[in-house]
Amino acid sequence: METLTNLESFVRAAEGGSFSGAGRRLGLTAAAVSRNVAMLERNLGVRLFHRSTRKLTLTEAGERFLVAIGGNLHALQAAIAETAAHGSEPAGVLKVSLGPTIGLAYILPLLPAFLAKYPRITPEWHFENRPVDLIAENYDAAIGGGFDLAPGLVSRTLGPVHLVAVASPAYMSGRALPTDPSELAALNGIVMRSPRTGRIRPWMFRNASGVEVSATLPETIIVNDPAALREAARLGLGVSLIALLDVVPDLERGDLIRLVPGWYGDAGAISLYYASRTLISAKTRVFVDFVVDAFRRQQLDLRFTG
Repeated sequence: METLTNLESFVRAAEGGSFSGAGRRLGLTAAAVSRNVAMLERNLGVRLFHRSTRKLTLTEAGERFLVAIGGNLHALQAAIAETAAHGSEPAGVLKVSLGPTIGLAYILPLLPAFLAKYPRITPEWHFENRPVDLIAENYDAAIGGGFDLAPGLVSRTLGPVHLVAVASPAYMSGRALPTDPSELAALNGIVMRSPRTGRIRPWMFRNASGVEVSATLPETIIVNDPAALREAARLGLGVSLIALLDVVPDLERGDLIRLVPGWYGDAGAISLYYASRTLISAKTRVFVDFVVDAFRRQQLDLRFTG
């Protein structure tokens, strides 16, 4: 009987048209995938791929074999994942991508309790301001915003990303407090250029009644990172429109003050992303459940609501 590894290597190579792409999805080298496929071909006694330096295409026999095993392979993978998830203690390296602020301030403090419960899991956590490709980059999960929900991925919302207007007490000293978002245009603005689009996004603010008003800041200072927005505001350089989750501690300490309270901009959600529920590993499943439960019990989403 063929090993699951050989069959997976064949299916992923056929789906992506390359051994290297299959290797990224399976956590193997391209050479290892090629060896697995060659072993499968040898055992079956047929050639499954036409190989060239430029591309990899299925033979007629390969096309028939892919159709024959496609759905069965998925069912077998699901059965193995389900059995492993419930039949053994979660273990292994847990590779997670986290936005720096949400990761350091809200997820990292959960780690002691998580490791006490699951000591055989080894966290490998990457703190980065970018939407990663979970499959291609071999991540088990990611926490952040702005991800495209590709086929095969699942998202669990942790909390809203509400933008608020903030400035330092020193900057606002001697200045009249704005009464609605339109009056922010009279103040120095610290704005962010998106690393992804290269644009400075305009924002509409709304209040609890659903009234919307443009919140436009002069482009006095331009940065490309949320942490820089916060630091520039702390330094008294002007007003920033920044996610509430990034500045909750600063507001509580009084390092920053919120302008036009009751008004906020909706920038989407902070979510936890992972692969399909049917194939989730034990280590990923317990991590997802642990984080979602912690946010629910601690009502952390309420701290992010504008």
